[in-house]
Amino acid sequence: MTFTYNNHALNLKNDPDFLSLLTGSYARIVGRPLVGDEQGSDWLYNDAPFIVLAHNIEPDPRFIYANRTAQKCFEYSWDEFIALPSRLSAEQPDRIERQRLLDSVTRHGFVENGRGVRIAKSGRRFWIEDVTVWQLIDEAGQRLGQAAKISSWRDA
Repeated sequence: MTFTYNNHALNLKNDPDFLSLLTGSYARIVGRPLVGDEQGSDWLYNDAPFIVLAHNIEPDPRFIYANRTAQKCFEYSWDEFIALPSRLSAEQPDRIERQRLLDSVTRHGFVENGRGVRIAKSGRRFWIEDVTVWQLIDEAGQRLGQAAKISSWRDA
């Protein structure tokens, strides 16, 4: 599975293969379902009450998925989000801690109960809490990126 074509992101909003990767990786690595059986890609993108983000494995990873809850919280449209290097979701002083978290995910497969300060497009700073970050690994074992579920956030 690839997430770019001629340097343009594929539209993964409602892609069933991407949903399978996202939910399958979460279930295999974290050990519980990300969404209920009746909740598909449309629900996850449009209606989920939590943030879901994913980035690819480029040297400077770029977001490849951000549900509507993420878009509202971070104040970016879909097109803006998928062009954004994921490191820019945190201000410079917070990027070191963010990278430590992602490195831990690479080593251990996932991290739960993460938290940190992030920044919205407008410059508004906010805390993310109750964060689970996991590896996006397909059924063949190929690492394709990382994803995050953010269950709560509040202005800093």
